Amino acid sequence: MNRTAREGSRPQTEPATTGAHPQARSERVVAVVVTYNREQLLADCLDGLAAQDRRPDAVVVIDNASTDRSGAVADGHPLGADVVHLRRNVGGAGGFAAGIARALVRHDADWVWVMDDDTVPRPGALSALLEALSRSPVRLSVLSSRAVWTDGREHPMNRSRTRLGASAQEKADAARAGGRPIRTASYVSALLNGEDVRRLGLPYADYFIWSDDFEHTGRLLRRGRGIHVPASVVEHRTARFDNAQANPGSRFYYDVRNRLWALLRTDSFTVPERILHGGRTALGWAGMLLRHRGDLLGVGLRGLLAALRRGPRPSATVLAADGEAAADVRAIERAAAR
Repeated sequence: MNRTAREGSRPQTEPATTGAHPQARSERVVAVVVTYNREQLLADCLDGLAAQDRRPDAVVVIDNASTDRSGAVADGHPLGADVVHLRRNVGGAGGFAAGIARALVRHDADWVWVMDDDTVPRPGALSALLEALSRSPVRLSVLSSRAVWTDGREHPMNRSRTRLGASAQEKADAARAGGRPIRTASYVSALLNGEDVRRLGLPYADYFIWSDDFEHTGRLLRRGRGIHVPASVVEHRTARFDNAQANPGSRFYYDVRNRLWALLRTDSFTVPERILHGGRTALGWAGMLLRHRGDLLGVGLRGLLAALRRGPRPSATVLAADGEAAADVRAIERAAAR
């Protein structure tokens, strides 16, 4: 660890439904980056954080037991991040659970700015999020950035879902802040209200990859308000310009298991939303299986059986090999009564 953490915690209060944040720029923002074996991309990500015209107040990097120099890059970067080297790879979901918990427990974050290691924020990305927060006439739980690929096109992997059935007032409130109302967001770049995470809990570490952000932001936004802020721009430097599910291979297991976990084993979505998302997901899976001539069928069936067999384990159990990270997670989950 390269930075001394702040001590202290905040009271667990119910969020107000109205009220902007006129002091948004002075609130404590902690960025959380999860990395695994992408040393050059991580360096670019940290460079992007260092170049922000409003820097985060602290940065937490979760090194997911990388076998390349990613951990050393994080340790040596002039940004001076608080680097946590996990003993084993717990995936993006486990890394975000550990990192968000650390930001709240050890850095007393008001807001947690989460991103992948292949996210490179442009210099005004954070200030645009905070400007939208300060302009919002209502209390916000999640703000998302516009993710573009290396050529500037909007990335198809990271489009925040618009809140269906949003009222005219909700749309007007979002427009006043410079955005649109959303129902879920991608962790490629999302600003999370720390108070709400303390109250509602962390993402499930057991998801490993995929749908952890869908479920967690869905939980935060079931009763909270969120907006997509197009003025906040980040580059998502994936190898290809397409959706992650275009050809998932063995990872299709996580796609099936985790989406079913999110829709069937949580209360993050209403019944109509579960039906809608479930129907769209099933159609997407059917098209994928047709395109790949059934090569993914066995993988998908394993995911289905795993989802039916049990739900996700407690995140502290998943992170048990890393006692400090597990303790941070346990502190947040206990406070949230999860």
